[in-house]
Order: sequence, then C-alpha cells, then structure tokens
Amino acid sequence: MRNKLEDVDEFLSHRRVALVGASHDDKDFSRMVMRELLDRGYDVVPVNPGGGLIEGRAACAEIGAIEPPVEAAIVMTPPQVTEQIVRACAAAGVQRVWLHRGVGQGAVSAPAVQACQELGIRVIAGECPLMFLPNAGIVHRLHRLAKQIAGSYPARA
Repeated sequence: MRNKLEDVDEFLSHRRVALVGASHDDKDFSRMVMRELLDRGYDVVPVNPGGGLIEGRAACAEIGAIEPPVEAAIVMTPPQVTEQIVRACAAAGVQRVWLHRGVGQGAVSAPAVQACQELGIRVIAGECPLMFLPNAGIVHRLHRLAKQIAGSYPARA
C-alpha cells in the first residue's frame, strides 16, 4: 500500500489531533512531533496510559476518553499494540489514523493496517508527519528528499 499525498493533506487539515503514545520523557521523539505540531497551531491531545501532563497538556489514558472527540490520531506506539490502538480509535469514532514511522518499523504493523482497512479508517502507514509540514527542519527536508529520490514518497492520485 502506497500512501497518497491527498490523504496526507486531508489528515493534516484536521487541526485537532490525538497523539497516541506521547511519552513522559521530554527527549522522546513523540515529544518533538508534539512540539512541532503545537508550534504550527495544532491542538494536540496527548494519549498515554499513565495520564499526567505532557507538554503542559493533560494526557488522556486512552483515546476514547478524549472530550470532545478528535477525528484524527497519530499513533506512535510499539507495533505489537498498534492493532489494539486502531480498534480503540474506531470505537471512539476516529476515522483517520497516521501510523508513524521515522526510522525502523515505527508503529506500523500488517495487522494494524488490515484493521484500518476492515474498519473503514483512512490510514497513512509508515511516514513521519514532520516531513510534510511547511518549513520543516533540515533533517525532515532531507528525509523527504531521500524518499523522493528513492521513489517511496507519497504520490498524487
């Protein structure tokens, strides 16, 4: 399955998103993603089973606890639990899911992608949203360029 730029654009048009797998460790990459989105005006709701504050925002223990509900979720969990997260997203009415991948497997798993397809969830599998943000940092622009050169960058339909 190759991601489409239209799906990326549509996902990023949602200004209120959940970040499932937001870490309490301020050096974790999920925190960088959250800060970048916040800096660009997104209303990011962190989701972490431990709750607490993340980037000064109250973290929900699960996606179904977010009030009011979100329409889109970035998933940054280990791939072993991603299918379970996708199913929780569907139960919470979330119809757009981004399975993050920067380096390595990220949150992507075949069962999670299949669950998205079965549940009618629009999925972006295996990309880093920071590559697609305007004025992305140099590392993210280089990541985008490398994917374009390799032919693995999402295409327009």
